[in-house]
Amino acid sequence: MKSPLAPGIRLLTSFSRDGCYRGFILFLTFLFYTAYHLSRKPISIVKGELHRNCSTVIRPADLNITNNETWCDWAPFDQDNYQTLFGILDNCFLVAYAIGMFFSGIFGERLPLRYYLSFGMMMSGMFTCLFGLGFYLKIHSIYYYAVIQVFNGIMQTTGWPAVVACVGNWFGKGKRGFIMGVWNSHTSVGNILGSLIAGAFVSSAWGMSFIVPGLIIASTGVLCFFFLVEKPEDVNCTTPHRHREQQSSETEPLLQNSSNIDRTANGAINVEPSEVTVEPSEVTVEPTEAISFREALSIPGVVEFSLCLLFAKLVSYTFLYWLPLYISNVAHFDAKEAGDMSTLFDVGGIVGGIAAGLVSDYTGGRATTCCFMLIAAAPMLFLYNYIGQSSIGATVGMLLLCGGLVNGPYALITTAVSADLGTHESLRGNSRALSTVTAIIDGTGSVGAAVGPLLAGLISPTGWNNVFYMLISADLLACLFLTRLVYKEAQGWCRRSP
Repeated sequence: MKSPLAPGIRLLTSFSRDGCYRGFILFLTFLFYTAYHLSRKPISIVKGELHRNCSTVIRPADLNITNNETWCDWAPFDQDNYQTLFGILDNCFLVAYAIGMFFSGIFGERLPLRYYLSFGMMMSGMFTCLFGLGFYLKIHSIYYYAVIQVFNGIMQTTGWPAVVACVGNWFGKGKRGFIMGVWNSHTSVGNILGSLIAGAFVSSAWGMSFIVPGLIIASTGVLCFFFLVEKPEDVNCTTPHRHREQQSSETEPLLQNSSNIDRTANGAINVEPSEVTVEPSEVTVEPTEAISFREALSIPGVVEFSLCLLFAKLVSYTFLYWLPLYISNVAHFDAKEAGDMSTLFDVGGIVGGIAAGLVSDYTGGRATTCCFMLIAAAPMLFLYNYIGQSSIGATVGMLLLCGGLVNGPYALITTAVSADLGTHESLRGNSRALSTVTAIIDGTGSVGAAVGPLLAGLISPTGWNNVFYMLISADLLACLFLTRLVYKEAQGWCRRSP
């Protein structure tokens, strides 16, 4: 009697070879971009340590000081203009990132993704470590930290277009919103881990808050070099786009060559289908030439979603860089506690990104889903500013809610929407357009990511209320750019409803 197969083996054999590779690539790219965001987060945690309220800090007995108010601060952030200096550091990174992103997609389409990603992660790790070494080398020049931020911003642009292009090569449209909604949680996971790692060292030696994340992203660069598979055909797996074309090619000859048709006496038709063989040469080969910047802009929806992301990312990145300092100033937490509390915003972002993907898959309305969440986010931001710090429960609840509504549209646009537009029917299956389209959308969004923290640095001295009014206005402007697409989606639903 043959014994039944062990349950664990049955589970393993239930996965196809293609499915195993797809799962592996999804995991690897998730890990890579988690490391990118993990290395960006320390600056927001360390701000509260570089400039503190020294009256609440225990002063060493043997310390000779000249200023009782700033003795514990790190020069040059010990002056009254410290918020402006923090804004400059943020802007150096984000402006370099925004400008570099438009070129990164072009390079990503023309260079091997494995080499491109590996180089980018190792260089990002190096510059992140150099920022932290400023603590041990006792560097107090704003120019040193600003230059490091510029080069780090340029190197960080290697990540997003490359990982989205790689995932796009392996996955078809199917449940793209849900798959990419789950996958895009790497942004929030990276922010959370970055906050926790930086927070673990910030009070004792803030330099390690940068060095440890820097070593982590450099290590993932080595992992990428040894294990990333760019395209399914590199390991003889089925290409999603080609698989759909092959199905179409097989269906048409079947209808045309079912030629053994016999009419019966009552006029009915008996069809005896003949065997159809599709040679590999008959399958359509997708174009391999990279598209131009102008051609990518002409794809319907690219401009609207790019401008929407500009304002959505402005809000998201302002929270990314300024939320710990806001919590520290308003709720009077220390740097570590404020950093830990700020991770709730990213936890909400994970749920929001997955929810946005699920809803948009079910309804087919990417623009409508984004618009609804952006409209709902505006009053929630207002409420968070006024009642968010009244109690621990209110803080936790409002951070989770605001994180979901703010990061949901941002996550949907940068993943599923970018992949949809990068494989738009007007491209005739040219999957090499995906990197350029992704870079245009995320590059435009990165302009907002650069402007938001800068505006927060300039506005915050006048009061945090004004910062939140700026964020609410940006949310509503993001909605405005989607109105045409929302109207088109509504028309499509109305036509289908009868």
